[in-house]
Amino acid sequence: MLNPCYVRCAIVAGLLVSTIASTTVFAQSKPPAPKAKPTYSELLATATAADWRALDLENTLYMDLPTGRVVIELNAAYAPAHANNVRTLVREGYFDGLAILRSQDNYVVQWGDPESENAEPGKTRSMKLGKNTLIPEYTRPLDSKLPFTRLPDIDGYAPQVGFSNGFPVGRNPKTNQTWLTHCYGMVGAGRDNDDNSGSGAELYVVTGHAPRHLDRNIAVLGRVVQGMSLISVLPRGTAALGFYEKPEQRVPIKSIRIAVDVPAAERTNLEVIRTDTRLFTTLVEALRNRGGPWYKVPAGHIELCNVPIAVRAVVSK
Repeated sequence: MLNPCYVRCAIVAGLLVSTIASTTVFAQSKPPAPKAKPTYSELLATATAADWRALDLENTLYMDLPTGRVVIELNAAYAPAHANNVRTLVREGYFDGLAILRSQDNYVVQWGDPESENAEPGKTRSMKLGKNTLIPEYTRPLDSKLPFTRLPDIDGYAPQVGFSNGFPVGRNPKTNQTWLTHCYGMVGAGRDNDDNSGSGAELYVVTGHAPRHLDRNIAVLGRVVQGMSLISVLPRGTAALGFYEKPEQRVPIKSIRIAVDVPAAERTNLEVIRTDTRLFTTLVEALRNRGGPWYKVPAGHIELCNVPIAVRAVVSK
C-alpha cells in the first residue's frame, strides 16, 4: 500500500512540473516581429514589362543644349492645338538657335526668341507654318475615354486629383472640366494678358515648388521626362522675374527635334511607369505611408506633385 503522503507529494510535484513547463513554453512563444513593408524602390524593382509604357515618338521632343539633352513629352489629349503648333514650329526649325531667357528661383525656366521683347520688324524670328496665337487650352471637358487614376488625398486646388497617362491632373465633376497641373517639370506655353496670346513659341518648365495657382490660367502642354538636372541648375536671372540682363547670360538652344524625325541611333529611348496599374497604386501607398527605420511618423498623406513618375532607359534592339 502506497504512502498517502507519497501520492499527494507526487501529484503536487507533477502539477509544479506541468506549470513550469507550460510557463516556459509560453515565454518562448513570442509573437513574430511585424514584417517591414516594402519601400517604393523595392516595389518599383518588381515592375514587369507590362507596368511600363514607351514614349510616343510623335509627341516626344529632344531639346539639345550645350550641356546635354532634355526630353519633353507633349500631351496632345489635354492641349491638342498647342501640341500641334509646337510640333509645327519644331519641324520648321523655329527654336533652333534661340535661347533660354529666364531662370527665376523656385519658379520657372523659360525659353524663346530673345528679340520678342523688342518686337522690332525684321529682328524677331519669323514663323512659316506655325501660328502666333491660339485659342486658350487651360482646361478640357471630362471624357470617359481619358484614363484617370484618382488619389484619395485632399487637394486644395481641385475637387479631384490624380494621373492621366502619367500626367498630373485636376478634375471638377461639377463643372465637367479637367486640366494639367503645375507640378515640378511640367511644361507650359507663356502668354501675355490676353487669353489667346500664347502659342507655344515661348515655353517654360516648372523648376520650383509647384505653383498650382497657375492652374487653369495658362496652357500646360507637356512635361520633362529626362533632363531636369540640366535645367534646374541654370544660373538665376538677376532682372525682374528672373530674366537674364545680358545676352551672354542666356543659354543657347542648339536644336529642338521631334523624336520620330531623329535617326533611331540618335534617339533617347525611354519608358515611363504606367499610372493605371495595381503596381502604381501600391507605389503611391508606399509613399503615403513611408516606413523603414528612419521615418518615425508616417504622413498618411501624399500631395499630387510629390508622386514621382519613374522613367527608365531602354536599350534599343
